Amino acid sequence: MTAPRHLVVFDTDIGTDVDDALALAVLLGAREEVELLATTTVYGDTLLRARLAQRYAGLAGVRLDVHAGERDTLSGREVWWAGHEGTLHDGLDAEDVQAEPAVDALLRHVLARPGEVDVIAVGPLTDIAEAIRREPRFAGAVRHLWLMAGAFGTGATEHNVRSDADAARVVFGAGLPTTVAGLEVTQRLAMRSEQVEAIAASGALGAALHRDIRQWWDFWSETWNVPHDPVAVLAMLRPELVTLSEPGTVTVVPGGDPVEDGLSVFTPDPEGTVRLVVDLDVDAVSEAIVAGVRAAGAGPLGLRR
Repeated sequence: MTAPRHLVVFDTDIGTDVDDALALAVLLGAREEVELLATTTVYGDTLLRARLAQRYAGLAGVRLDVHAGERDTLSGREVWWAGHEGTLHDGLDAEDVQAEPAVDALLRHVLARPGEVDVIAVGPLTDIAEAIRREPRFAGAVRHLWLMAGAFGTGATEHNVRSDADAARVVFGAGLPTTVAGLEVTQRLAMRSEQVEAIAASGALGAALHRDIRQWWDFWSETWNVPHDPVAVLAMLRPELVTLSEPGTVTVVPGGDPVEDGLSVFTPDPEGTVRLVVDLDVDAVSEAIVAGVRAAGAGPLGLRR
């Protein structure tokens, strides 16, 4: 008997750190396990991000439902924009993006199938928070929320939570069943030249990702990067590769050095609905990321419904 497919909405700030594109590719490569209902974008120029997501999908032979989401943060914090987003991809204006806003799409898909849709969010949490604020039924209708967010026990803030701390408070306070991959765990991974060259050999998608990875390296004057966001995807797809905490709650408070709003604090609580990824098989996760990208480059997930 085959396992049921995951019905997924993927929310992303794709285009800045290349790890969002890698996470999307891993989802596209899991065509036997995932039905990607929609991809939604958040934070800054979300139309550009949506077009870029569609471009990556097209390079894998896939046409997606892509929706541009919230540009501004609930907290009022200014969006950090690196400046290289989409610059290696000509003709993005021609990429198809749905007119329906991202939050509307989130609500439509989740409420149409209560208890069946997984939401994976790997950017600032503004879209998810807006869905919770707009529709009281949303939080109870999500099957599971998978996040790359926060840094736990480090005394430091993390980009996705720091970028919109008010949104993070809404999401963590809503009681959704949630699994969180935090910075303290994802930073154990490193993508280096050997893995990048394996990705480069994965058709048109792999070639594009190779260029984008190298661009990200150049941006930071490094020869490696951390694939943070695919960990949230693999926590869903390959749970045997990660170890989870006992349940608890997450609060978001000012902290770090310098002090900024967005420090994530986990408190164990048997009544809590959040579990953290506290350990992972570094080699197996690294291999699964490359394998997922190569699978995406080898064949389509399917046409848009």
